[in-house]
Amino acid sequence: MSDIETRRRKLKFRSDRRGFRELDLYMQQFTDAHLAGFDGRQLDEFEAVLDIPDQFVFDWIMERGEPAAEQRSEVLDLLLSFRYVAPR
Repeated sequence: MSDIETRRRKLKFRSDRRGFRELDLYMQQFTDAHLAGFDGRQLDEFEAVLDIPDQFVFDWIMERGEPAAEQRSEVLDLLLSFRYVAPR
């Protein structure tokens, strides 16, 4: 397994188990849809997103606020534009 694939697996584990159920479900779908295509720079940006407290990220997803300009990145914008689809 390559270094980048190992890193993707670690970030997937970390993003799927944040301890905030609603955010866990959202992040699981997001990572299933996008993580495999992320390059090193995007993985860095995704890791930075994971360092942001859950409640802030959740509020942004729910459109109850916006991240500061210095927190914005391609990956954060992709995450915020992602739409969760509830399982049937």
